Amino acid sequence: MDLSLSPEYESFRDEIATLLADNKDKAPTQNDRGMKNQKRLDWQKWLIEHGLAARTIPQEYGGYGAEPDILKSRIIAEEFARTGLPKGIANQGVSMLVPTLLELGTEEQKQAYIRPTLHGEMIWCQGYSEPGAGSDLASLATKGEIDGNDYVINGQKIWTSTAKQADMIFCLVRTEPDAKKHHGISYLIFSMDTPGIEVRPLVDMTMNANFNEVFFTDVRVPRDQIVGEPGKGWQVANATLTHERGMLGDPNAAKTRLLAIAELMQKETINGERLIDNPVFRDRLIALQARVYAMQANGLRVMSNRIKGESAGMAGLIIKLQGCELNHELARLAIDAMGEFGLLYGDTPYLRDFGAWQAKYMYDLGLIIGGGTAQIQKNIISERGLGMPREPRPAAV
Repeated sequence: MDLSLSPEYESFRDEIATLLADNKDKAPTQNDRGMKNQKRLDWQKWLIEHGLAARTIPQEYGGYGAEPDILKSRIIAEEFARTGLPKGIANQGVSMLVPTLLELGTEEQKQAYIRPTLHGEMIWCQGYSEPGAGSDLASLATKGEIDGNDYVINGQKIWTSTAKQADMIFCLVRTEPDAKKHHGISYLIFSMDTPGIEVRPLVDMTMNANFNEVFFTDVRVPRDQIVGEPGKGWQVANATLTHERGMLGDPNAAKTRLLAIAELMQKETINGERLIDNPVFRDRLIALQARVYAMQANGLRVMSNRIKGESAGMAGLIIKLQGCELNHELARLAIDAMGEFGLLYGDTPYLRDFGAWQAKYMYDLGLIIGGGTAQIQKNIISERGLGMPREPRPAAV
């Protein structure tokens, strides 16, 4: 089997490599991590203009407008991983809402929201989970009652990432309380500046407030700010969840981490010996490398199915479970490779990489729960992918 690239694609790789090398000074650094940091926004704009981000999103919505090409996408991802340069923005707006709107939104919604979201000018948060509706999301109780041309929303959301910084929210609201559990839910989009919204921070294991509680008290949202049809938001929500799982289990992000760890292991030593030369650590790295490459191959399969308009089947169902667990294992290897320095946290001159690996290790542990727990993901794989019977429910008393 010949897996070498044709001259056309080798030329494309050279073009991308040269483009990144000549413009690496434009890239944001660790100090430019703010969501609306100007250097970060300028970098995103430059990436889109050169087809390195939002590559296949139509130009009329702010994307680059290229035709889908699996190999070119693979080459771009590989060059970003090789150089360690930051890729395009990946967040709830860009990675989850934008593809949902492209699939199910109105033309007015696409024109209004996609361009500023892609360019990082409009930040979104996701109003899904509630104190009594996490893994069983369809049990959500936040309600939206019709009053003239508005929905009046009352209720609470929890574990809402970036709510404190967000301009907008896409939110699941029960608008038809008498409908069955998975029916009567609507998918609304509205401004976080709307009167009646209160955001309270929640500190997570990284000791930062990456999550929030959001409270709605008589929040008025125009009825036309709905994606899909009233009462049929569950189908829209599942489309968004599919994109969320793809974002959380991105194999390209795992490849970038793998290469960074390999570099780290060439610098860190035990008793004067480089960790990369230590057989125990090297075996761990190689085992994780195999898993990363397997996830990359699986990602190509999913992308191929998407381009053909086909279901990804089992290949799509395993992404979140495998990806999140793999990312946590990669961060764990980095922590172990740093030895006692891997235990440091906070302000100390011995901290490596601004404490990024420690933060990733703790945050990724939470992501094994967030976005659908590992246990829920295994149920989805067994029932939808393998056709196994549903777990029996206790008999009603």
